[in-house]
Amino acid sequence: MLGWVITCHDDNAQDMLHRLEEKHGPLAQCRAVSFWRGLSSNMLSRMMCDALHSTDSGDGVIFLTDIPGAAPYRVASLMSHKHSQCEVISGVSYSLLEKMLLSRESLSSSAFRDRIVTLGGPDVSSLWHQQQKNPAFVLLHDLYEY
Repeated sequence: MLGWVITCHDDNAQDMLHRLEEKHGPLAQCRAVSFWRGLSSNMLSRMMCDALHSTDSGDGVIFLTDIPGAAPYRVASLMSHKHSQCEVISGVSYSLLEKMLLSRESLSSSAFRDRIVTLGGPDVSSLWHQQQKNPAFVLLHDLYEY
């Protein structure tokens, strides 16, 4: 089963997890990490690292963030490069997470990523999808003579 780390500003992550558990019961391999005003990126990184390791059973972990480019998204992006089968999604909502809940048990991390982005519409994206739009910079030094 894919682990979930829901990480958003203020109480949003905890609220989403609470609502999901209230309706569907306790969720294994699922943690909420709140990003509060004034919280350092270092502390956020430590909290998200703990959540990553506590939710990963070996099948992969999905970081579910609220705002693309914000601190939770950036920290998750850095972590995802160090761990295989780790995906970063931005623009999540309670209703979208509820739709994707059962998919945690049956999809790979990349299939989950593609499915949630498709279901979420234009406000939902992933780190992988953003990287496809903006490929890595390649220096073509052989074209110029010095």
